[in-house]
Amino acid sequence: MSEIRLFVTVTERESEDILELLSLCFGEEDFAIGTTEVDEKADRWEASVYMMREDEDAVRARFEETIAEAYPGLVIEREDLPEIDWIAKSLEGLKPVRAGRFLVHGSHDRDKVRTGDVAIEIDAGQAFGTGHHGTTAGCLEMIEQVMRAHPPKNALDLGTGSGVLAIAVRKLRRIPVLATDIDPVAVRVAKDNVRLNGIVEGLSLETAPGFHSSAFDRHGPFDLIIANILARPLIRMAPQLVTHLSPGGDVILSGILAAQRWKVIAAYSGAGLAHVRTLWRNGWVTIHLRHDR
Repeated sequence: MSEIRLFVTVTERESEDILELLSLCFGEEDFAIGTTEVDEKADRWEASVYMMREDEDAVRARFEETIAEAYPGLVIEREDLPEIDWIAKSLEGLKPVRAGRFLVHGSHDRDKVRTGDVAIEIDAGQAFGTGHHGTTAGCLEMIEQVMRAHPPKNALDLGTGSGVLAIAVRKLRRIPVLATDIDPVAVRVAKDNVRLNGIVEGLSLETAPGFHSSAFDRHGPFDLIIANILARPLIRMAPQLVTHLSPGGDVILSGILAAQRWKVIAAYSGAGLAHVRTLWRNGWVTIHLRHDR
């Protein structure tokens, strides 16, 4: 089956706004969304939704409806994508990413690891999380800071993607870590990355839709919960997430556009957590909250 993308060409500021609108519309579904810089000098960006060809008509209608009020007359364009592994191709030339003590790199950049680095090797795969996105890099920085200030006895990485955040926690401190994802493909990729990083025990990976899995009760409650997802599902799951947090535990949330941060903070404040700090990266934020009991 062929994949396509529908996209609009706008400015950087408009692309951030449209990305937020698309996140609200498609954030809980299997359609990938994103923004890409096309021409830095001309301030040209593309905001896109990716889908299989058979979904085009329905997605286009929703895309048009989502942006109609704020951007009337904006033309939605279409591109057929060749049937190649675009993630693998895009990662071939990516440089290592530093976030605090962490260095996230591909196999071709092992020589970039320096003394004192906490190195995490992540090669191209089908799951999100290479460290290059502002949310992943923000989480890595926040994980180091939070774990130094409040060393946890166990941790949960909810929506693990490539497994990079769970691997980071386990490399910083040899504690039990549970990593879950709703997507079984992501879990398979994460397992490969865990093995690639030489972790043979202490990190459990399970496919788990929401909090319905028994894995959370078997492994929890957790001193540290990390969830790099999207604002809307994070807000919805706040009461359940907090029930799996140990008293005095820490929560790190990301996948949140800057404009959405107060809604997320309000949802978790209402569930009994106190906002500690917010870290900003490229229009996205990572939020640290702590159990106020």
